Amino acid sequence: MAKKAKQIAIYGKGGIGKSTTTSNISAALSEMGYKVMQFGCDPKSDSTNTLRNGKYIPTVLDTLRERSTVKAQDVIYEGFNGIYCVEAGGPAPGVGCAGRGIITAVELFKQQKTFEELELDYVIYDVLGDVVCGGFAVPIREGIAEHVFTVSSADFMSVYASNNLFKGIHKYSNSAGALLGGVIANSINAPYAKEIIDDFVKQTHTQVVEYVPRSVTVTQSELQGKTTIEAAPASAQADVYRSLAKKIASHTESKVPSPLATNELREWAAKWGDYLLALETGTIRTENAVNI
Repeated sequence: MAKKAKQIAIYGKGGIGKSTTTSNISAALSEMGYKVMQFGCDPKSDSTNTLRNGKYIPTVLDTLRERSTVKAQDVIYEGFNGIYCVEAGGPAPGVGCAGRGIITAVELFKQQKTFEELELDYVIYDVLGDVVCGGFAVPIREGIAEHVFTVSSADFMSVYASNNLFKGIHKYSNSAGALLGGVIANSINAPYAKEIIDDFVKQTHTQVVEYVPRSVTVTQSELQGKTTIEAAPASAQADVYRSLAKKIASHTESKVPSPLATNELREWAAKWGDYLLALETGTIRTENAVNI
């Protein structure tokens, strides 16, 4: 019987460091001896760049536009340490659904039993988390990904995107949908940033998987077109990514989160805004300041 790959989806607001985090997780898992595929699901098609020295690869949708018949092997490219790299791609600008590439690519790989043939240990979907449409919901709606993680910083729009993802997981949880593994807290350097994320996961009944600090090592590595694992393997930041990869590899218990309603999220954010203002100035802006 063919080995079944553990399929994981990592969501996050655009620009939050989702692809950086995902690529370093893939690189760390490959270091541990696992066979890994990274499946880029962002229409920008740049998920796997740092696994391939900054080089873009043809996407599934682009290849399908050029040929009438496509084999899965035609759209799989080798990256760092043997990682299989795939980019789903998107439609031409201004035309069609941005999530169509995910739907098409996943169906292609399922039909051709690609994951089983490659005997993968992990398939990691890197999915844009601030666009709401059917395509981007595929990994959670169809139960393709068994475990979902979200990358979030302490800024409001990042938390807002994560809360929206929680709503999607909650909606599909009764129909073979994926469950939430937890939050990957990114760019966490200031103590208040950790406090905000810790409170958010408490309010939504989930957990922080790892705190990832902001580091110039990441920027230096990406300017070389590489992950931190490849470019700076002895760095403290690389060890943080290794720790995160180990936690994801050993992760077994996911659950349905409890998303906040929009008005609850706004009230929660306003209280934290008052708290941060009080920290900075010693004053409280509104009578509703929270006792945090």
